Amino acid sequence: MRILAIFIALLTLSACNQHAGGKTDADSSQAAVRGADSAEAIYTCPMHPQVAEHHPGNCPICGMTLVKKEFTTAEASNSTLDLNTLLRPTNSAVISSIPVITIKQASPSISIEALGRVDYDTRRVQTIASRVSGRIEKLYVHYRYQHVHMGEKIMDIYSPELITGQQDLIFLLHNDPDNITLIEAARSKLLLLGMDKRQLQQVVESGKPAYTVAVYTPYTGHIHEAGTMTEPGSQSSGDPSMNASNPTGELPLKEGMYVQKGQTLFQLYNTDQSWIILNLFPGHSALIKPGIPVTITPETAPDEPFTAAINYIEPIYRAGAQTLTARVYFDNEEKELPIGSQVRATLKTKIPPGDWLPREAVLSLGLHQVVLRKEDGLFQVKTIQTGLLTDSLIQVTGGLGLRDSVAADAQYLIDSESFIKAKQ
Repeated sequence: MRILAIFIALLTLSACNQHAGGKTDADSSQAAVRGADSAEAIYTCPMHPQVAEHHPGNCPICGMTLVKKEFTTAEASNSTLDLNTLLRPTNSAVISSIPVITIKQASPSISIEALGRVDYDTRRVQTIASRVSGRIEKLYVHYRYQHVHMGEKIMDIYSPELITGQQDLIFLLHNDPDNITLIEAARSKLLLLGMDKRQLQQVVESGKPAYTVAVYTPYTGHIHEAGTMTEPGSQSSGDPSMNASNPTGELPLKEGMYVQKGQTLFQLYNTDQSWIILNLFPGHSALIKPGIPVTITPETAPDEPFTAAINYIEPIYRAGAQTLTARVYFDNEEKELPIGSQVRATLKTKIPPGDWLPREAVLSLGLHQVVLRKEDGLFQVKTIQTGLLTDSLIQVTGGLGLRDSVAADAQYLIDSESFIKAKQ
């Protein structure tokens, strides 16, 4: 009987425990449902998703403001992130709710900034050479960059050849005035030797040769260089330098010096028509074409910009330069921009259609350009190939599909130091 009583007591206690346990499970299930229906607000850090707080504030790691996020039972059941995903290093994958974008096809306008300088138009360089051999009796130009006008006297020269030619003409006029052929030949010879018609008429009227003949400039411009000085009887050492950047100073040509027939005496540069030399980076060479409008802002007159156009693009790189050279012709008669002064130029051109991303979406690592592509809820590093740059866009030439989603701001997600070290 005692054994039977103990057995009945154990059955009764087990039943009570089962009833109590069933009630606890039901209560827990109802509490879970209520918790799912009223999802509790959690504040997380976009840069460090492992940080979770029940109140607003700042991230204890980076100091960024915590972002409120609602976690519900439905979201938990739909999440594809497992523990292995969450434990990935941040320099290869990042979890964040930052907005994403895709490639946009567009044909934007681009503004190209360039620096340049005002230079001489070498098409307007003129040379004054001696037509006879002789001695300089009087010199009226004395220093480089002296401005002379067409018809202005530049020197007086004594030349035995000119004296002989004048004497021949005077002899014919006095002794054979009817020999028109020889007289005209003598006149033509003196004109070719440098005398003008007015000087020739004075010789005919006076009947006496002029022992010094004035030389007038047939051009307008600035004196920049004189010919190579040689002693009588010696050979010329070659053509003079065409470099107009020689320092200001006196000319090597002096009064009393002898010059030879054909020797270059002066070179004149006319600044009324000048050109601007622009230095352009090679990456823009495909976009620069003759005729493209350009806005020029001179450093000597920053408040007086003017519009011109690209006239010529040099097909070679100048010695020691890594930039492309373009020329802009302009009228400098009224502007009077000093030769050698600096200018800033802005060129605007249309780019052919292509794939573009905002510049903030691409992170530059020197030789590599990368984006953060979103895949399966994670942002992962993706190397891409890029092309042209505008003020706000960067051209994508490879490495990314049209449907690939990337972070709108790559800088926002990357721990720069660890990321760059991992890439190197």
